[in-house]
Amino acid sequence: MSSPATSRQPVLFLGHGSPMNAIEPSTWSASWRQLAAGLPTPKAILCVSAHWYVNGTYLTGQEAPPTIHDFGGFPQALFEVQYPARGSRALADTISQQLATWNATPRDDWGLDHGSWSVLVHLRPSADIPVLQLSIDRRLPAATHWAIGRALAPLREQGVLILGSGNITHNLRHAVTSDGRTTPDWAARFDSDVAKALQQHDEAWLTKALESSEARLSHPTPDHWLPLLYAAGAVDRNEAVFFPVTGFDYGSLSMRSVQWG
Repeated sequence: MSSPATSRQPVLFLGHGSPMNAIEPSTWSASWRQLAAGLPTPKAILCVSAHWYVNGTYLTGQEAPPTIHDFGGFPQALFEVQYPARGSRALADTISQQLATWNATPRDDWGLDHGSWSVLVHLRPSADIPVLQLSIDRRLPAATHWAIGRALAPLREQGVLILGSGNITHNLRHAVTSDGRTTPDWAARFDSDVAKALQQHDEAWLTKALESSEARLSHPTPDHWLPLLYAAGAVDRNEAVFFPVTGFDYGSLSMRSVQWG
């Protein structure tokens, strides 16, 4: 992100995949860096990560949010990654007021998990922009996650970049047991159907997308899907939709990224 700060920011959804993308050269990390080069500089970034999936709507409220290593079984080098972006209690308070309907509350017991920092180390490697995270309330229906995204939309006019981080298909059991080279038909179809619905701004389809048995193969649990609804909810129906990154990792893990505006 190298151009001067502007008032209205785009919205992004990134398929973050393995946290190893933070430290290993890959097609995905190279694509995120290329994407970043064409983005305006935001005043702050609000991340909705698949990995803060709890009972409630919360915001990180610290002035210096910690880097959370919320995983196991990876090389020590990954646990040593720090993303020292500052936070903003003032912005957290502002957003909590915008989301008062859902009792959004700033908290100091979370930070930036790998759904955020594993992509931010490429989007904003200097960590010079305030970053906040918004939790996903697992108890809410899909349409409500979309509504929260819609309530966040005014932040774009204040220079805040809204970033959803998950995956459009996310069946880890299949990914770790497959040959890693073959994309199953169900993953390819779901990824394609989602892309079409996004291009058409089809809120009705997207908020019911996981109700089919085939879709549940793509998402045995909804945590990596829901960040997409926050991002898509924060855009206007007439905004252009771009897919700066496409493809699959580990066979069935869609790495598709989406940019609006």
